Amino acid sequence: MVADSAVPADVRMSDVEALMWNLEKDPHLSSAFANVTIFDRPLDHHRLRRRMEAAVRAVPRLRQRVVASLGRLAPPEWRDDPDFDIDFHIRRVALPPPGTDRQLFDLAATMAADPFDRTRPLWEFTVIDGLDGGRGAMLQKMHHTITDGEGGVRMSVQFIDLERDPPVDDGDDAGPLDTVPAGPSGRSLAASAADAIGHNLRRQVGVARRSVAVAVGTATDPARLGRLPADAAATVASLARQVAVTDQRRSPLWVQRSLRRRFDVLQVPLDDAKRAAKALGGSVNDLFVAGAAGAAGAYHRRLGVDVDELRISMPVSTRNDRSAGGNAFTPTRVLVPVGPDPVERFTAIHERLSVTKTERALGLTGALAGVMNVLPTSVLVRMARQQVETVDFATSNVRAAPFDLYIAGGLIVGNYPMGPLAGTAFNLTTMSYRGNLDMGLHSDAAAIVDPECLRLDMEEAFTELIGCG
Repeated sequence: MVADSAVPADVRMSDVEALMWNLEKDPHLSSAFANVTIFDRPLDHHRLRRRMEAAVRAVPRLRQRVVASLGRLAPPEWRDDPDFDIDFHIRRVALPPPGTDRQLFDLAATMAADPFDRTRPLWEFTVIDGLDGGRGAMLQKMHHTITDGEGGVRMSVQFIDLERDPPVDDGDDAGPLDTVPAGPSGRSLAASAADAIGHNLRRQVGVARRSVAVAVGTATDPARLGRLPADAAATVASLARQVAVTDQRRSPLWVQRSLRRRFDVLQVPLDDAKRAAKALGGSVNDLFVAGAAGAAGAYHRRLGVDVDELRISMPVSTRNDRSAGGNAFTPTRVLVPVGPDPVERFTAIHERLSVTKTERALGLTGALAGVMNVLPTSVLVRMARQQVETVDFATSNVRAAPFDLYIAGGLIVGNYPMGPLAGTAFNLTTMSYRGNLDMGLHSDAAAIVDPECLRLDMEEAFTELIGCG
């Protein structure tokens, strides 16, 4: 019977996705992310719903829920939700008067912190009316097991337009969603157990094959044998830097953690950032991280605390195709200087990030995640909490589009990502759109006791860096 057939590989989470899913048993380690999009006018809710119905047909993950494997012998499966209700995932609320940006961002921070219903597909779009100036807004919230930031941007082509009122696509009116062919909704206990065991066996065979390939390569290239000790030492050192960090976070201020959230935004002209980064001898991402580090240092000094370095977490994209959805990144950690000299800080960060992106440990992330996933949840969470306690703040950089984009009749005028905190004091994520770096500053209210001060320090740090170019 079809229902008892083995689960295809792409219907299971990857080991890294499964790790994110398992860690979320601790809400401090949630990997959900969101995006606050502001429009020049309110959205056409009916049009958005129609487009998302088409998107659900085109992107299976949007209509699938997570089903754990028996005894966690294999990563969880994605299965079609037999009770899928698109109106649960597309919501509509209104801000009370006067409808300020501060009200919008406070509402977004609260909604983004709400945990997903783990029995349903892991995404929610909330249209927000009542914004002053005749504007509209939307909070797009998604679980990281569905996709990462880059995959999410590519997935958004399903509901984004290049003009305000494009012709209606016939595919947007393809009938009710219950006509979508449903996949297997359940399997026998024996079949589930057999498939989980088979998944592990196939993975072990894959490891064995790679080991044999390495051995054959060494035998046919004797010079490679001489390099093995140095290669092993370099790999061990890389693992120590990225995986086995044991010292605590470096900030004496940002020691408290909570589930209370704050969201702020800022914009930096992209051309100015490119010009300054080139003049300083690095990339826009180097300038972005240098700005975040500079603001973090200024915040400490403003409160009478001297600190030379802070540790950041930063995802490095491993995506090598044009696929939409899924996760293709490796988390990294690196100490960055936070001193007052912007040029000195930029140069040091450029050098350190260049090294971090070539770490040997990056290629071992999936294997390490697979090992960790078999641990009891209590042990897994405790280990993860020990590791996130080494990190002060997080950064991430996502590309969008350099031209105007529309959703349901509204022109996007601001696109502010809200990256996951995962136990850090704040997450600064930037998305390049329409000539700007739109930045979302998502912070833990227990750690960042003066969020407006930090936001102003961010603005000053980027202004200072751009002035150096």
